[in-house]
Amino acid sequence: MGKPPSFAFLIFSFHCFISSLALIDTNVTADKSALLGFKYFITSDPHDSLSTWFPSSSPCSWVGVTCNTHHGRVRSLNLDGMNLEGTISPQLGNLSFLVELDLSSNNFHDQIPTEFVRFRRLKLLNLSYNDFHGQVPAWIGDISTLEHLNLQYNNFNGLIPLSLFNLSRLETLDWNFNLIEGTISVEVGRLEHLKILQLADNKLSGTIPQTISNLSSLELLSFSFNTLSGGIPNEIGDLTQLQMIYLGDNQLVGSLPISLFNISLPQQVDLAINNLSGSLPTNVCFGLPKLEIFYVDGNNLSEKMPSVWHQCKELVELQLGDNMFKQGIIPSDIGNLTNLQFLCLDNSNLQGFIPKEIGNLAKLEILDLGSNHLSGSIPFNGTLW
Repeated sequence: MGKPPSFAFLIFSFHCFISSLALIDTNVTADKSALLGFKYFITSDPHDSLSTWFPSSSPCSWVGVTCNTHHGRVRSLNLDGMNLEGTISPQLGNLSFLVELDLSSNNFHDQIPTEFVRFRRLKLLNLSYNDFHGQVPAWIGDISTLEHLNLQYNNFNGLIPLSLFNLSRLETLDWNFNLIEGTISVEVGRLEHLKILQLADNKLSGTIPQTISNLSSLELLSFSFNTLSGGIPNEIGDLTQLQMIYLGDNQLVGSLPISLFNISLPQQVDLAINNLSGSLPTNVCFGLPKLEIFYVDGNNLSEKMPSVWHQCKELVELQLGDNMFKQGIIPSDIGNLTNLQFLCLDNSNLQGFIPKEIGNLAKLEILDLGSNHLSGSIPFNGTLW
């Protein structure tokens, strides 16, 4: 048998255990102090969401707070949709074990505290649907653990900080509905793990960089409602995981890239209200068999409208209006789109008879054929609609 531990060793071990408990207690107290400091900066709490936040209780029992089971440290703060109003306390940056911070759908204003740069474990930062303003801080690129960044529906302005492209783990980047200006940097191609990229409704200009093809994991791309110019890069066809693409309401020119119609996964494609020209590809449905929404209205597309729509079995919304199809007719195979609910073909230089097959569209709710040169009536289940 081995020798029993000495009394001195037992005393030392007990001292270490007591010291570790004291350290944990001190750190938990620091978390509590940071959260109470945050509460102090709240000027309005209409639903009394933070009424359980008392100094005498454990923060792990407070509404919106989640602690890890090992050390009892605060790992998540989720106050989504509580209509809180005020500014963000700098003390929040003291939550050194924080992994998720969600303050979305409130009325926070002013700027993001620079103390957020202290977060060394943060994976999710959601400040959407608030009233933050000022430039997106450059130090945000120093939170190297970030995987999800959502700043949509605020009043951020200025340029996209280049430091952002240091976030090599980023999977979601959502800055819709802000006042961000400048161009989309070629550095965007460094975010190779990105799955969601949304920069719609800003003031972005310039062209879509070819380096977009490096985003091999991308599933959703949204640049709508900006002033982007130039053509849609052919490299967009390299995004084989892409399911949704929104490039509408820009100033894009050139023809539709054929490569886009060979990805097979896209369910929603919005290229409306640009200056795109040329023709619709004849493989629009064969190449995109899962297509549910297809918007190319408000462009300068010409030639004839292809008769391929019977292959788009999942199509729910089809907008081809405000184009200049070459003395085209409405293809009768549109009547095979049994899931179609919205059909817009107005002002597209169409002529001839309205095909009776449109009467087969039992789910159709909206039909716009105005400002064309069509004749005949609109049948519906054998009767006039």
